Amino acid sequence: MNKTVRGLFDFIESSPSQFHVVANQRKEFLAAGFEELSEATEWNLKLGGNYFVTRNGSSILAFRMPKKEYKSFMIMASHTDSPTFRIKEMPEMKEGHYVKLNTERYGGMLMAPWFDRPLSIAGRAIVRAGEGTIETRLVNLDRDLCMLPSLAIHMNREANDGYKYNAQKDLLPLISMDENFNLKELVAESLQVKADDIIGSDLFLYNRDAGRVWGAKDEFISIGRLDDLQCSYSSMRGLLEANNTDSSVSIHVTFDNEEVGSGTKQGADSTFLYDAMVRINEAMNKSQSKLLEAIANSFMVSADNAHALHPNYSEKSDPTNKVYMNEGVVVKFNANQKYMTDGLAYGIFTELCKMSDVPYQTFVNRSDVAGGSTLGNISNAHVSINGVDIGLPQLAMHSPFETAGVKDTEYLLKIATKFYETVIESNGLSSYTLL
Repeated sequence: MNKTVRGLFDFIESSPSQFHVVANQRKEFLAAGFEELSEATEWNLKLGGNYFVTRNGSSILAFRMPKKEYKSFMIMASHTDSPTFRIKEMPEMKEGHYVKLNTERYGGMLMAPWFDRPLSIAGRAIVRAGEGTIETRLVNLDRDLCMLPSLAIHMNREANDGYKYNAQKDLLPLISMDENFNLKELVAESLQVKADDIIGSDLFLYNRDAGRVWGAKDEFISIGRLDDLQCSYSSMRGLLEANNTDSSVSIHVTFDNEEVGSGTKQGADSTFLYDAMVRINEAMNKSQSKLLEAIANSFMVSADNAHALHPNYSEKSDPTNKVYMNEGVVVKFNANQKYMTDGLAYGIFTELCKMSDVPYQTFVNRSDVAGGSTLGNISNAHVSINGVDIGLPQLAMHSPFETAGVKDTEYLLKIATKFYETVIESNGLSSYTLL
């Protein structure tokens, strides 16, 4: 297992929820000397300085200020969340001698792979800390705690002929045979607080299977939450390894709630990115007009994983744009603008790939298959920037155990580092220079 794959696995395995993703990235940035900012206080920024800010504990934006006067923003965006099950309030459901948890689906998932796997619970709890103070605490119960047991073939002879799962019946995990079991008490014990002092929570199931490198030539990796932590990790590492430019603000932003439409205060359809850009501009004592000039010279890479050609379903892929694992970063197109990529942005990004010696591929859906949307265009509704949608090729997207190529994280890390060290200057209406 190479260093990059080990680093990715360590990051994912220590990030069982979007709140843990942000907490772990916060630790990385602090260790690298970045200064933490708050949206609730004034920002005092210096040229050449490195900073980060979080929102809701589940989205994070880190940036490197240029050494000289800033003229543009170079932004890489990804997301912290993955499809899973959210645990409802008062979740305990008794069925004979069994105790199940009442859950609801979060995001568009493949349901079948969730069965018969060891699962645990993670997220955050809101705790009363005395004297009118409440605190947010990370929760990770971090043991094989519950499971969704399949119904035996003897009791469902049609199971292999296709089965439509009912989310309120089939997808309730078994957790105990103790009829007095109470989840809040278990969480309180893990946090070493009283159960009555937990006044709120956002808790989710996660797959406990560890990451694997596999294949005849060790060419594949499998782990949960590759979509989109593979991109978020690469973007973070790229910013940490990059040098500050002379005239561009390099921004790593990873949003929450992409899997459910991004329409939250911490999602890509919020003002989080634009608010940070406004405050950077104000801290440099620039006018609103200067901010708009900088935005016009800026570039965004929206990084969210892409579908590799499936070995058993090659007909599901476009006939001339076939994507393979271990063959490079994927640039995504859509005629109906589900992705932000256009010809100009494609040309700029692929030049960066060539400068970085990173291979690239193109993804387009079959013309008779509707594709999904992602961060780029949603974010562009708030701040309009040239950019591309990219990702790394993977199989089993939205399964709790996804598969990708062993080489591809390194490819994206290389292009992310190069991207953050690049300045794109507009030389008029149709000419650009990459510095």
